[in-house]
Amino acid sequence: MDLYWYGQACFKIKGKKTAVLTDPFDPEFVGLKVPKDLQSDIVLSTHDHKDHNFVSAAISSRGIKPMIFDKPGEYEVAGVVITGINSFHDNSEGSQRGKNTIFHLFFDGLDIVHLGDLGQNKLSEEQVAEIGQTDILLIPVGSIYTIDAKAASDIVSQLEPKIIIPMHYKLDGLKFELDGVESFLKEMGVENISPQPKLSITKEKLPEEPQVVVLSKS
Repeated sequence: MDLYWYGQACFKIKGKKTAVLTDPFDPEFVGLKVPKDLQSDIVLSTHDHKDHNFVSAAISSRGIKPMIFDKPGEYEVAGVVITGINSFHDNSEGSQRGKNTIFHLFFDGLDIVHLGDLGQNKLSEEQVAEIGQTDILLIPVGSIYTIDAKAASDIVSQLEPKIIIPMHYKLDGLKFELDGVESFLKEMGVENISPQPKLSITKEKLPEEPQVVVLSKS
């Protein structure tokens, strides 16, 4: 499996037979460029904001449309088991920014959790139980619109993933202010991490100890 990051919360996850795109954004709204071809079999949108719901970007030049999931629930398509878990975009039960869907994906033997624009400083026991096994955690760390570095570090402790990939943080060209990734890396006690263009991983290659991986924007 290969994971690519396009900025914000947008990833392409390419398995052996299936490609999943998460939270595609409107480039004009966000200010970041994305590859021309975002065609995927499955598209996930964690909430209805322009930097997370630009699902039309994943329609192929031949008009082939992906399966789109944007709500909590349980789904299975193209060999991917998807669980959407209800959560909040803020720390006051959605009163400021509404709801957010956490997605748990299981395919090619790996459990991948995408937290979207999570704003809760802590997951509830029910949410942790619903999320379940987490091999790879895609977690926002940029604060302001989501959790900050400290809360992100605490949530990592709750879910105990093998690989942690930060997302939704400040990048050159981004049209709105976010914190950089450095605060999160400090909270996690890691330094001198070189961003890599993609993560290639299998179940057998998962590290025994938790590992933070920083992806460079594709």
